[in-house]
Amino acid sequence: MLRKSFLIVTLIVGLLAVFAISALGSEKLIINSYQSDPAPKKVFAELVVQFRAIHPEYEVTVNTFAHEDFKTLLRTWLNSSNAPDVVTWFSGERMRYFASKELLEPIDDIFKEGFEAYFPNAFKSACAFDQQLYFVPVSWYWWGVYYRKSIFEDLGLTTPVTWKQFKDVCAKLKENDYIPITIGTKYLWTAAGWFDYLNMRVNGLEYHLKLTNGEIPYTDPGIEGVFKYWRELIDAGYFIDNHTSYSWQEAANYLFTGEAGMYLMGQFIKDVAPEDVKDDLDFFRFPVINGEIGLYEDTPIDGFMIPAKAANKNAAKVFLEFLASKSAQEYNAKELGRLAANKFVLAPDPHAQDGLNMILESDGVMQFYDRDSNPEMATAGMNGFVEFMDQPEKLNSILQNLENQRKRIYQK
Repeated sequence: MLRKSFLIVTLIVGLLAVFAISALGSEKLIINSYQSDPAPKKVFAELVVQFRAIHPEYEVTVNTFAHEDFKTLLRTWLNSSNAPDVVTWFSGERMRYFASKELLEPIDDIFKEGFEAYFPNAFKSACAFDQQLYFVPVSWYWWGVYYRKSIFEDLGLTTPVTWKQFKDVCAKLKENDYIPITIGTKYLWTAAGWFDYLNMRVNGLEYHLKLTNGEIPYTDPGIEGVFKYWRELIDAGYFIDNHTSYSWQEAANYLFTGEAGMYLMGQFIKDVAPEDVKDDLDFFRFPVINGEIGLYEDTPIDGFMIPAKAANKNAAKVFLEFLASKSAQEYNAKELGRLAANKFVLAPDPHAQDGLNMILESDGVMQFYDRDSNPEMATAGMNGFVEFMDQPEKLNSILQNLENQRKRIYQK
């Protein structure tokens, strides 16, 4: 009788184990991603395969959206009762804005040995809000003036260091029927890169961060000085015509085909470059304008968050812990040429090492205009920057409008 009872108990335990495994196997994980360019989309899909090999108990669905569509849809998802479990996003103010609205899940428990066991301590402020972590950084990258090495060699050009040298390079390119600078401002943010660098080179990092924090008027003489330098390039005809018609990728094609010589852009430009062009692309540091101002750079950090209304938070945290690991970040960095956020991952190639060296030699870094500003102010600012590029004679009214917006937004 005892033996029979034991067999029955054993059978029941076994069945319960099977049911438990079955239940785990049906646990879903929904990820919404903005990684729509072919290279990052492919690498992320491969990372999901690696995750599933370690955790077959999760059924993973990745929904990929065009980058600009994603930015618009994210607010809707975060406020939805049917929110995804994991979303791609940006660190800094862009993340903190949603955390302040209680739309994100704290993830401190992912880092059992502490955030600093995975990442540089300097990254922590960009990933936290009100003393809690909400963001897993996966990769970061530098911005620089990308150029075609072959065009520079053919024209006998050397990479410029000063503003005057930069304008001389632009003039030489134009004289030889090249577009000196390509840019696509259809989606605004590319113009913000120009504002960032000009402001950091003219007024310095502390001033720039005070501006993005709403503490400096847009009508301040320091800001007017920024646009004076920008207008030198516009009035000389150094930017591509009809830039508002192009996305950043479409504008990059002018660099890839050899019609344009330079493009101020992040390292991810190499994601969309044809294979036969990649080795002909290089970058230099944005030129010095005021030698008494330090050398500051944009270094945006990309990563992942969990919506507060996600249905499968435990699965989401397991996935984010995987993404924080050295192995996952090393794979991502190697395949895309990025710099990994995990501090134990080395630069994956000489190009990335050059970018890392530039950042290490800088006097300070920030995220990006629209990542460090209030989202509403960032939108107003970027619209103003693009309007200025198209109609520089309207600068005074543009700056006054931005100042009106600043007063309204930061008095909330």
